[in-house]
Amino acid sequence: MIQLKYLVNEADLKRGSMNIKKLLFLEDEFLSIYPLGFQSEDMIQVGKKHNVNKLSKYVLDVCSEENLSKGIEVVDDVAKIISKSSMVSVFEKMRFRDLVKVWSGPEKALFIYSVRENIYGDEEEGFNQLVYLLKPYKLAKWTIITAFRAYYNLNYDVFMKPTTVKKIINYLELDDIKYVSTPDFELYTKYRDYINTLKQEVNISLSPNNPAFSGFLMISID
Repeated sequence: MIQLKYLVNEADLKRGSMNIKKLLFLEDEFLSIYPLGFQSEDMIQVGKKHNVNKLSKYVLDVCSEENLSKGIEVVDDVAKIISKSSMVSVFEKMRFRDLVKVWSGPEKALFIYSVRENIYGDEEEGFNQLVYLLKPYKLAKWTIITAFRAYYNLNYDVFMKPTTVKKIINYLELDDIKYVSTPDFELYTKYRDYINTLKQEVNISLSPNNPAFSGFLMISID
């Protein structure tokens, strides 16, 4: 399989700012260990630890337009998305949980507005308002800002965990984007475009959803 793939033109394997050759190498290595991709038994067990689909169903419910229209009365339910996520650090979960408890009415209203706008309205406005709301408390973290859409749109949006994002950018030579620690909407959309393009280049068993595809890259690059 490796030999057949690498008989293509070398220029085609470094397409734009993506090193496809390196991606195909990761694919071959991963499938040599897990032939069925994320349907392999070991990967199924790993997937159970993250409960991505279960949390996605929860998000689709609590972040429905109808539910978000209830305003601050659903703050606790929406905030639980962060506490339920296996991809947010325990430290960040605790700090976010404690922050929500002391928010004023206007802060709660801004939180719900931001999430609703981010998913259904002006995505950039919602993204930036979440950053604005959380930055004074040093909680404007990539993991928190991107969690809501990531679980709402498993096959399109992306969850950005800094260590994983930096590894992917560096290893696959995504030269026209540079990681920054403060969540930035332009970086987010560029990275999302890359993930959705890259996953088209590999076996479908490696991308049952975007969190899984990112997980494949994280495991393989390590």
